[in-house]
Amino acid sequence: MAYLAVRSFERGGGVVWDVLARTRTAELALRSLSLAVAVTAACLVLGVLSAWLVTRSDLVGRRAFGVLLVLPLAVPSYVAGFTWISVAPDLTGFAGAFVVLTLVSYPYVLLPVAAALRTADPAVEEVARSLGRTSRQVFLSVTLRQVRPAALAGGLLVALYVLSDFGAVSLMRYEAFTLGIYTSYRATFDRTPAAILGLVLVVLAVALTVGERRARGVVAHRGRRQPLTVPLGRARLPALAGTAVLIVLTLGVPVVSLVWWLVAGTSTVEVSDVLATTGNTVAVSAFGAVLTLLLALPVGILAARYRGRLARGVELASFAGHALPGITVGLALVFFGIRFAPGLYQTAPMLAFAYAVLFLPLAVGAVRTGVAQAPPVLEDVSRSLGHGRWHTGLRVTVPLAAPGILAGTALVFLTCAKELPATLLLRPTGVDTLATELWTRTEVAAYAAAAPYAAVLLVVAAIPAVVLDRYLGGER
Repeated sequence: MAYLAVRSFERGGGVVWDVLARTRTAELALRSLSLAVAVTAACLVLGVLSAWLVTRSDLVGRRAFGVLLVLPLAVPSYVAGFTWISVAPDLTGFAGAFVVLTLVSYPYVLLPVAAALRTADPAVEEVARSLGRTSRQVFLSVTLRQVRPAALAGGLLVALYVLSDFGAVSLMRYEAFTLGIYTSYRATFDRTPAAILGLVLVVLAVALTVGERRARGVVAHRGRRQPLTVPLGRARLPALAGTAVLIVLTLGVPVVSLVWWLVAGTSTVEVSDVLATTGNTVAVSAFGAVLTLLLALPVGILAARYRGRLARGVELASFAGHALPGITVGLALVFFGIRFAPGLYQTAPMLAFAYAVLFLPLAVGAVRTGVAQAPPVLEDVSRSLGHGRWHTGLRVTVPLAAPGILAGTALVFLTCAKELPATLLLRPTGVDTLATELWTRTEVAAYAAAAPYAAVLLVVAAIPAVVLDRYLGGER
């Protein structure tokens, strides 16, 4: 933020006003917001329905579906964009960006909603059924209200992700804010206009976060019993078909394209290089996920338990970085490292910190939802027995919020593994990740050489997805 402020105002407030008053700035804002709203609405529908099907219904094979429905998070937007363009060359502009970003973003809603459904108290739903409500009426009038905070938290992440995405909008030739910032960086040595556009993105992120907070409502507390499984009845076949179609669109197109390049292409990539790159990816992603979780725990607990200005301010600040393009965060930390901390420049800690700046909301939203579902009375009982706040937090609050915390950690790990711009700028010398190797090869159209790295990236993402599914899903 300091970097953006310095760059934006170093030539005076008049330059800032000139950039903000341009017609192009307003057009970029409108195009970016339109895309964010459309993708978020679609992801809310897909994420909530998918979460309910794999956690509450008797859908056939829902354990396997639960894993497969999460895996699109591991597909970088630029990979999904390329595979869809290769299948449907006319799918460009707003429609192309909408399709690609929706298909790779809806798990941001699915995961927190699944955690909320798994831990929500089923008593209210049972009362509604005892009063003669049908399963559909219970879902619309009771279940949706219970998962509303989690769904809105996931929707906020989707909106911020869309605002900060560069890969899909550039491949689909849809001129949004991120593409405008990139063009400004490349077109001239003057970084001021790009920094000003970056500040506008921060303002949009804060506005979205404020709106999500006001619409959040009250979080349902954790239940003591397992929710009942709802039979689908006549809707079983349509639900099964719809879930299968969604998986084909989200995973089938990228996987088939990658398999085709692996089989039909000629690649000279060494297995040892792929294994070394995989090790680097797991190491830096795990480092980033752990650091992000440690920073998110106090923010999430503060946001869930307190309503003062300090709590609101801290939560708002934590969401600002997620709306910034990775290239902006990377350049800011390059500036900081060269000027003030040369010993940290191009080291794993600085790269992990960049991940924390970019992806802190992924963990904060999940931690906040998980903590809010833990009944405060249990914490009061712990403190009445003589335990301090730290002991109560570690022994009571954190275990009760474990599903949300795990969901946030998995989200951060997956997103770190596929992050590109900041990793290119900040990774230690000689350390390549699957994302950087994939980008390097696709940039020169070496798609056969890129395919092994993309395939391994999907496998790496499948591991936390399976663990997450088992933890959240329990015995289905």
